[in-house]
Amino acid sequence: MSMQTFNAWGRVRRLDLESAPLVSRFDDLPLAGMSAATVLPFGNGRSYGDSCLNEGGGMLTCRTLNHFIHFDPYSGVLACEAGVLLSDILELVVPQGWFLPVTPGTRFVTVGGAIANDVHGKNHHVSGTFGRHVRRFELLRSDGGRWLCAPDWNAEWYAATIGGLGLTGVVTWAEIQLRRIPGPWINVDTIRFGSLSEFFTLCAESDQDYEYTVSWIDCTGAGKRLGRGLFMRGNHCEGAPDLPPYAAKAMTFPFAPPISMVNPLTLTVFNELYYHKSLRRLSRQIQHYQPFFYPLDGILEWNRMYGAPGFYQYQCVAPMQGGEAAIGEMLEAIAQSGLGSFLAVLKVCGDVVSPGMLSFPMPGVSLALDFPNCGDRLHELFARLDQVVAGVGGRLYPAKDGRMPASLFQSGYPAWRDFSAFIDPRFSSSFWRRVTELA
Repeated sequence: MSMQTFNAWGRVRRLDLESAPLVSRFDDLPLAGMSAATVLPFGNGRSYGDSCLNEGGGMLTCRTLNHFIHFDPYSGVLACEAGVLLSDILELVVPQGWFLPVTPGTRFVTVGGAIANDVHGKNHHVSGTFGRHVRRFELLRSDGGRWLCAPDWNAEWYAATIGGLGLTGVVTWAEIQLRRIPGPWINVDTIRFGSLSEFFTLCAESDQDYEYTVSWIDCTGAGKRLGRGLFMRGNHCEGAPDLPPYAAKAMTFPFAPPISMVNPLTLTVFNELYYHKSLRRLSRQIQHYQPFFYPLDGILEWNRMYGAPGFYQYQCVAPMQGGEAAIGEMLEAIAQSGLGSFLAVLKVCGDVVSPGMLSFPMPGVSLALDFPNCGDRLHELFARLDQVVAGVGGRLYPAKDGRMPASLFQSGYPAWRDFSAFIDPRFSSSFWRRVTELA
């Protein structure tokens, strides 16, 4: 056992916690020598807030569970340990004509983290969440029990663990159904739009014919510029385009400056230039899957640009009925506050049902924004946004959250009390104690 410093991706909290690695999937949990009353699994630390932290408790580090177990290149069924990164999977399977069925906006998350947060991506309207494609997994409990969980075997534990924030035990390994692709290239359309109503029209026109849809939105826009942005849609490219081999180029953000580099001046300039990056309303190109799915992965440690105080992400989903008005009201509040985001993402979530009890996506429209941690002004804005989300029956994403009030979590996730029965008695998190009002 040792003390280790843990950060979430937002870098708002920095905690020195007792930790122990899971050396092998065949071992029991290393709890005997830990003095902490509660523990929590920790993967690659890509959750933004405190859902991956356990203040005052212990951490079970799981990146050591990083082995592939089996891959069938004919059926696309992959079995691996929970500490394997999505990037590791892609390196193995893309050259063999397979791809992740669902992927979030970074490939540097573990399989265990993808299950615990039931991540979703640009194709939610087609494929739903990551958990829908998990065929089975092993759940290791603090009492040494090992549960094989699948949709038709220990189904309640399967549903509780998918989206269960690592609280039901440790997923040691999982089996995933991949999807066939013709190659690593994506046909991409980028369309400039001027309003929220135009965004929804583009979604309705695109969802039938395009597997992937997402939009960047200018959250600094007000008045006639409110709700403008860039709509991106894509499909896997058939055949082998006559393009040079893709050479990934990544730089590392070198350090966290004392203050955030994201401020009203940089936001205004960036958003104006980005909105007009193409002279044409519609541009078409063929992209490699990495910049299409993971544009921010090209800058390693990009979270440092928000400075020493760190940043918060606010990601909500609002039901389709009332969703357009709610998003418009939120964008107006953000523009008025003068607090904006480079990374503002707007997308429609489809009606494909998520398997997890606490899964985030619901049919509706999702808005995600990053804000520098600037104190009371930001939390006043969050309170205003919370009112809008609660007023239409929406919810916030636990994987991205570091501050939502307990009332909003409990109204957005009415199954939380039923879920509590599945929590391992030795497991807890800062997030869970906060949103269930447990000290």
